[in-house]
Amino acid sequence: MKPTLLILAAGIGSRYGGLKQVDGMGPNGEAILEFSIFDALRAGFGKIVFVIRKDIEKPFREKVGRKIEAHAEVEYVFQELDSELDWLPEKPDRQKPWGTGHAVLCARHAIHEPFATINADDFYGADAFLQLGRFLQHDCTPQRYGMVAYQLANTLSENGAVSRGVCSIKEDNLLNDVVERTKIERYPDGIAFTDDAGNQHALPDTMPVSMNLWGFHHSMFDEADAMFRQFVHNNLENPKAEFYIPTVVNNLLIAGKIDLQVLHSDAQWYGVTYPDDKTTVQNALSDMVKNGHYPAKLF
Repeated sequence: MKPTLLILAAGIGSRYGGLKQVDGMGPNGEAILEFSIFDALRAGFGKIVFVIRKDIEKPFREKVGRKIEAHAEVEYVFQELDSELDWLPEKPDRQKPWGTGHAVLCARHAIHEPFATINADDFYGADAFLQLGRFLQHDCTPQRYGMVAYQLANTLSENGAVSRGVCSIKEDNLLNDVVERTKIERYPDGIAFTDDAGNQHALPDTMPVSMNLWGFHHSMFDEADAMFRQFVHNNLENPKAEFYIPTVVNNLLIAGKIDLQVLHSDAQWYGVTYPDDKTTVQNALSDMVKNGHYPAKLF
């Protein structure tokens, strides 16, 4: 059975200042996610599921969806403030949905096979999809998930601080845990993150980090649903609380329900956290097309 690619594209992009999910980055105006889909289909993925918001459905379908629908099975699911909350009589007062773990959960009725998750606005590189595609087709089970980790130095922005899931890895390349670190930047003496008290903590250039490129067995939806319900109950009065994918993973690891295989990529990651990142990404993608890594016309 071919795995599915789940693309998280419902983000608001407040720091970027626009709908970066479909912003033109490639030499012919392609969105970053089109390169990811191209790589995934070459790596054996068979279906694409987009998590979007209803208010962006029309521009998203016009800019991206129609092109992809001619080449792969495509399904759309929606992440809204009240998605997956039918069981809750009174909905909390919030301005934003509940985070990446909530976004994945919104796709539970569209996916019935092993699947990978990616951020719509991140460029991962072809090798990452080849590695994860093989894992999902041959090694993924209800007790064994996977992820692709990148070297921290290859994932920073030149234009401001970033948040990254810092990974601790055990023997046999199994994940111990992943901890979200915010305000990570490169300084003259190296990379560091700043904690809530304003203290800086050094991080090695080669520290493995998660960029939300996960590989899951579809049975994870039941586990995530149970955790999400508890999370909502615990945060009814916290309008900024977010339910992240690493929350699900860490809880399953602590409970001894899964192992998680870490696959490693030495590739340069590209993304658009800030508006000024756009030129860097455009130049990189243009060079990849010129060098023959991608055709001039993806779809």
